[in-house]
Amino acid sequence: MFDAPAVQKVALAAIAQLVTATSEGHGGALALTGTPGDGRTTLLRAVPDLLPHRTGTWIAGFVTGHAEERELPHHGLRTLLAGLCDRVGAACPPVLTGDPLTVRLAVLALLRTIAEAGPVLCLVDDAHLLDPESWQVLAFAARRISGDRVALVASFPVGAEPAGMPVHRLQPLSPEAARDLLRRHAPDLADDVAGALTELAEGHPAALIDLVGTLTPEQRRGYAPPPDALPPDSPAHRAFTAELDALPLRTRLLLQFAAAAPDTAPDILLAAAARACPTSAGWGLEDFGAAERAGIVEVTAGGVRFSGGLRRGVAYRQMEIARRRIAHLALADVLEARGEGTSALLHRGAAATGPDVALGRRLARIAAAADPPVAAAARRCAAGLVTGNGERAALLLAAARDSWLAGRPHEAGLLVRRIPAAAGGARVRARALTAEMGLPGGAPGARDVLLDVAAELAETDPGTALDALALAGEAACRPAEQRRFAELAARVSAACPGAETPATMLVRHHVAGLARIAAGDESGSFGPLRRAVALADRVAEPEPLLRAAVAGILVGDSRRAAALAGRAAVLARERGAPVLVPQALELAALAGMASGDYAAAGEAALDGAAVARGTGQPILAGSHLGVLAVLAALFGDRDTALSRITAVGDGPARPLCEWALAVLDLVDGRGRPAADRLLAVLTGPPGPGSALLRVAVVPHLLEARARSHPAEGQARQAVEDVVAEAFDRWAGRTGQPGWLALRDRCRALRADDGEEASGHFEAALGHDGEAGFPRAHTQLLFGRMLRRRRRHVEARTHLRRAADTFQALDAGPWAAQSIRELRAAGDRVEPHAPAGRALTAQQERIAALVAGGATNREVAHELHLSPRTVDHHLRNVFTRLGVRSRTEMARLLTGQDQRSTL
Repeated sequence: MFDAPAVQKVALAAIAQLVTATSEGHGGALALTGTPGDGRTTLLRAVPDLLPHRTGTWIAGFVTGHAEERELPHHGLRTLLAGLCDRVGAACPPVLTGDPLTVRLAVLALLRTIAEAGPVLCLVDDAHLLDPESWQVLAFAARRISGDRVALVASFPVGAEPAGMPVHRLQPLSPEAARDLLRRHAPDLADDVAGALTELAEGHPAALIDLVGTLTPEQRRGYAPPPDALPPDSPAHRAFTAELDALPLRTRLLLQFAAAAPDTAPDILLAAAARACPTSAGWGLEDFGAAERAGIVEVTAGGVRFSGGLRRGVAYRQMEIARRRIAHLALADVLEARGEGTSALLHRGAAATGPDVALGRRLARIAAAADPPVAAAARRCAAGLVTGNGERAALLLAAARDSWLAGRPHEAGLLVRRIPAAAGGARVRARALTAEMGLPGGAPGARDVLLDVAAELAETDPGTALDALALAGEAACRPAEQRRFAELAARVSAACPGAETPATMLVRHHVAGLARIAAGDESGSFGPLRRAVALADRVAEPEPLLRAAVAGILVGDSRRAAALAGRAAVLARERGAPVLVPQALELAALAGMASGDYAAAGEAALDGAAVARGTGQPILAGSHLGVLAVLAALFGDRDTALSRITAVGDGPARPLCEWALAVLDLVDGRGRPAADRLLAVLTGPPGPGSALLRVAVVPHLLEARARSHPAEGQARQAVEDVVAEAFDRWAGRTGQPGWLALRDRCRALRADDGEEASGHFEAALGHDGEAGFPRAHTQLLFGRMLRRRRRHVEARTHLRRAADTFQALDAGPWAAQSIRELRAAGDRVEPHAPAGRALTAQQERIAALVAGGATNREVAHELHLSPRTVDHHLRNVFTRLGVRSRTEMARLLTGQDQRSTL
């Protein structure tokens, strides 16, 4: 059993709200609905124990409906009222016979009399199984107790909810809550097994408990396959079986085919049934009707879909083995005749009763050209059909990688464990895959493992060794690993064959560039890294494109890197590899931020955070939130930046958070704390996006240093000088206008002479790449320097332009700084946001969500903003659009959308 109040907190809150209202004389009713295993019964039975802690003395009665008692008029009502009367020592309930209205009024009067002794709570479990007469009386009372201290809470299965009563549906547990529940019942459960059970149980608490209770020690640790269906003695299994047994025979038989082929079109299922069952002639779509009405399946032209995998599993397991084989073979014949060879082969594999090497190799061949979800299924099936250990190990390893790319890391981990220990090279490659899967989550030692794999396979499998070095690329920047990385890269390069695909050549150039960095030859790294970027146009696989995007970032070609990362994200989505999407979007966000395209960076980070959470990569989601925190800080949005930093916590993305906090310090004019934070980022261990982070923060460090007192101590001064000079050299090598502009800005900040500083500021503003927010920031710094040197006329020109740009971008605090400097320079200016000015990217997104009916709080949750920030942006949206309400804005935006489609 599980603690229902602990796992169904939202439902408990709904009951608590009703309880509070009832104690104040505003009674009512609530219907709880859910599927078997959601915890309705346990939750109802726990409610009386919670009442004294909230509202004092309550009078609670409980009754459960039973199908075998439905023919006993008023039996359920008598049971409930007898319990309530016993609590207050009242006379037995009145005789419940005679005129129905008289009976109903008498029961209502009795409830009101009992309520004089204390608030009354009537709890009815499985109310749909009460005798009809009892429920009619209770429903009558429920409609008339709004002014009394009487409450009714009744539970129903989904689809049986009563009309006219507020309904709260119990929601499935989140994956995090499901894993927590499993940990409490099985502390030694392997993570991969927990993931498999969580997916199978679909958030049903009782199903989770039933499943984990049947595991053997080997299954708990992941060395034996976990169950793929509910145990037969599970209450949920019995409930689902009863649902299926109540259906007509034709419907049950068709559902068996639907269970063998999830999401298959109904015409294919009917054709397969006709092939397998000669008596099925004349069956049609109407034979699915009973299952549709019972809420068991949803039937569309595209497929017959069970309302949940648990129901599908029960339907599938109800079939005898011989009948399953007949169903799979019939489906295979129909699909093959329709040209769907891949699906047909998968069904033939499922029908196999023993080894079939030829079929296994056919499945392996189709997997080579399939997207990860299909390839994983094909290779997993093939591994069970072949007989050689080496061949089987290779198939399991490939299936594990496909499963991981398809966003099923728990399945990948279980497949890796099935690889035999004697499989040799396959076990080494499996270690590399395990390390690769751990990289987005910041798994300790993952890069060390990849370097070990590269060392073991450098001569025998240089392709895998090359991929391992590319994945361990951050090691090239770690002092303790640089020499080893450079030596391994040389070994692997010497073993690489002469004829290579463009994708392999790209990765080889990428690794060669990293090896130059590891060897201390930064200038020499630009050649191979640029060659890697140039090869990207000849590559159509997402993973090498990720390497090209990293290479683009390392050589300062941020716009090209953002484009390559965006293309990798699109390809990963198209090919069914969702696990790579947030990795690509992280690179796109970092590159967009580096190029000054903050709107694109924010879009990529918002999407990346959502996808990372959806694919079970919370650490990577934290990296995206870290980028969003920096972006919020750049615009001076303190509330949003701090809320995002809180969401990140103390994980690997903490350096990004420190950058964001330093920018907020700069917004407040606190140079010394900002410099301290940024220097710690530069001297600390590498983290997500560290290759870009170690150059991107330098302009802010030098700005903080210029706005604070001289650095304390020669050692610190020396570190800052080394960092500044390294940035100057790197930015110059990039040849990119944006980085050259930042280089010249940094030179201006470091200059001791006013004329020299002015020359560098002028040079910074002369680069074509200096635009938008970065240009306005340079203008603010230049104008501030000129104003302090009493060159007020020149200062006002730059400060006005900075203020206008910051106001257009809705960067309020920076606009306020510019305006303060303007006033100090003798100009009279007021902040304004004139109507008719174009919306910023963030304002457009907020406006679209609000126009679609979202509340400010919902918008804040969707965009990882604070509600206060949403309110601020929305006021500016109203001003810029010249509207006064959400309704006017929605009409305006809807009209614009309609005109744009004409």
